[in-house]
Amino acid sequence: MNHELLWVLALLFTAVTLFVVNRPRMDVVALLVIIALPLSGILTVQEALAGFSDPNVVLIATLFVIGDGLVRTGIAYRIGEWMSTRAGNSEARLLVLLMVSVAGLGSVMSSTGVVAIFIPVVLSIAARMKVSPSRLMMPLSFAGLISGMLSLVATPPNVVVHSELVRHGDAGFSFFSFTPFGLVILALGVLYMLATRSWLSVEVRKDGSTETRRTLLDLIRDYKLAGRERRLRVRRGSPLINHSLSELKLRTLHGANVVGIERQHKFSTRVLSPDASTTIHEGDVLLLDLFAAKDNLRSLCQTMHLEPLHFKAQYFIDQSREVGMAEISLPPGSQLIGKSLLELTFRSRWGLNVLGLRRDQTAIDEQLVEEKLKMGDTLLVIGTWKAIRQLQTQPRDFLVLSLPAEVDNVAPALNQAPYALISLAVMVGLMISGIVPNVIAALIGCLLMGAGRCIDMDSAYKAIHWQSLILIVGMLPFALALQKTGGIGLAVHGLVQVLGDAGPYVILASLFAITAVIGLFVSNTATAVLMAPVAITTAQQLGASPYPFAMIVALAASAAFMTPVSSPVNTLVLGPGQYRFGDFVKVGVPFTLLVMIVSVIMVPWIFPL
Repeated sequence: MNHELLWVLALLFTAVTLFVVNRPRMDVVALLVIIALPLSGILTVQEALAGFSDPNVVLIATLFVIGDGLVRTGIAYRIGEWMSTRAGNSEARLLVLLMVSVAGLGSVMSSTGVVAIFIPVVLSIAARMKVSPSRLMMPLSFAGLISGMLSLVATPPNVVVHSELVRHGDAGFSFFSFTPFGLVILALGVLYMLATRSWLSVEVRKDGSTETRRTLLDLIRDYKLAGRERRLRVRRGSPLINHSLSELKLRTLHGANVVGIERQHKFSTRVLSPDASTTIHEGDVLLLDLFAAKDNLRSLCQTMHLEPLHFKAQYFIDQSREVGMAEISLPPGSQLIGKSLLELTFRSRWGLNVLGLRRDQTAIDEQLVEEKLKMGDTLLVIGTWKAIRQLQTQPRDFLVLSLPAEVDNVAPALNQAPYALISLAVMVGLMISGIVPNVIAALIGCLLMGAGRCIDMDSAYKAIHWQSLILIVGMLPFALALQKTGGIGLAVHGLVQVLGDAGPYVILASLFAITAVIGLFVSNTATAVLMAPVAITTAQQLGASPYPFAMIVALAASAAFMTPVSSPVNTLVLGPGQYRFGDFVKVGVPFTLLVMIVSVIMVPWIFPL
């Protein structure tokens, strides 16, 4: 083993370790890799930066745009409405329709985006049917993962493996090469979830009914808001008059959060949802969420010339026509993670006030504004319904766990849905026919989306998940570095030496298991980048076709069923489903083994060795 290979392996181990601890962010680690490999002399600058010119990176970026067009035109939500209507009151029928719909939609757009769209839909349906969300959330995440096995463009690992085949001089996979495996595994997944849904944790009320979507009263109790509400009138001479909330800093200095303002308007009283620029007038009635000590209230009233007024019980419910409340979760990759509410200036940026924070099902009510936010945290926000709806257009940073308005108001390009479907059909048709390369077909689809006003340029750029693209670009040089230093040859030699006499089926099973285990700690895209060259070179050593070995890696990269952190899709449903880590292990490990068995049997049948 030469010193260059030792350096590459050390760098790879360091990168994987940083991926696991998530410090720094994965895209930052990828950029560090791009810098380290040329500095070590193992790769040239051109080789290290070759990922930026890879057509498949552009293809993945365009698919993010296509997926966002489907969201903005309301197509995904309409599928949810159709699913709810067709399911009626049958939980089994709902589960089947849910998994089929999510898998089908996920085959042409980001599975993470699809699951994020369907979470509030499923919560709403579960509440109507009085079914525990925990019985539906895991089937939702499993369907999202299985969607990656249905088409070439369904998930980045498929494109990565396809690209590696082409790099080795092979033809690569077609658009529907994955479909036979995905359909069988989807059918297996539906049957498996129907049989094992009773394994999932179901919280039961004392009256014996299942726990469904929480009410506002439940939210007030869960976030410990009871007794914190106050009404204070601004009297003449108050130093608050003619000053904006951002200038007054009431939350920071006095522990008082202004969540609403009652203001006299001609012959009626209006309730305003304030933002950082809202100016206080004489006679205004401030609606406060007081999370500081009561002594602070007395001091605040005296120094600011405020008059305490009677406050109606359960105010947050009484004012729901003017002011909305919603519970939001922080998905993987959210820019809020690692920052405090004070640093984020939440009200200034999003026009909403944060009333509470829950972590691991426990409310944090001390030093709320200074608490560093973590992935999976849920926040209770209050403000106008319009501001809450705006959060739904930013699924990368927020996941709204309830739908506060009708879907017609959520989709900003609802009337353009036919154009979105035409654009999607043209893209898929061009990919299937092979008339133009896949990346050109996707770019044509994006341009048609824009021409049909399904998405504008600003939204298109925001839809692209740049972190994922940089991760792919940064990990691609590793494959070349391992190839040049002999690392891949060494891994293949060891695999063939140990398992060569056992036959190709055992090697396929071993490749699946190794890929799935690595995927527990590293993103499935990075796993595919590392394992695809190993699989293809192993096939060459055995004198076998590279296609079954490449396909087994692609399928295993999508089989991230075993833990809640092995895929962003699983992490998204962890909170809404109220799951524990062990729930995923209990349900996911047996299913992963089933998928491995089916894959090892089917792959050589479809792609002969």
